[in-house]
Amino acid sequence: MVNEKSVHKKNPHHGSSLKDVIKEAKKSPKFRKAWEDQEGYFRLLELMVSARKKSGITQEKLAERLGIKQPVLSRLEHGAYKKASMETLQKVADALGFNIVVTLAPKKRGAA
Repeated sequence: MVNEKSVHKKNPHHGSSLKDVIKEAKKSPKFRKAWEDQEGYFRLLELMVSARKKSGITQEKLAERLGIKQPVLSRLEHGAYKKASMETLQKVADALGFNIVVTLAPKKRGAA
């Protein structure tokens, strides 16, 4: 049997918010670079989840529209598919009644 207190002692982030954990992790240059490299992709996923929720569409309903299972959509929304194709993202946007608009902006640090 697992002792809950011993598990919490081993997890230095127990009780911390995800935002706080990420803030702490960003102190590592390696983590910060990886985070910044993926920031645009994760922002797009956040926008899609927000659009779905504002439209009052459940994951189950959207998955049905896309012809996929709800757990697949959940993994997509949570970034488990690290490089979902633009085609896949466009299908999600279409199913929600949205367009994807792409802009280019300078990187925050050392853009060449």
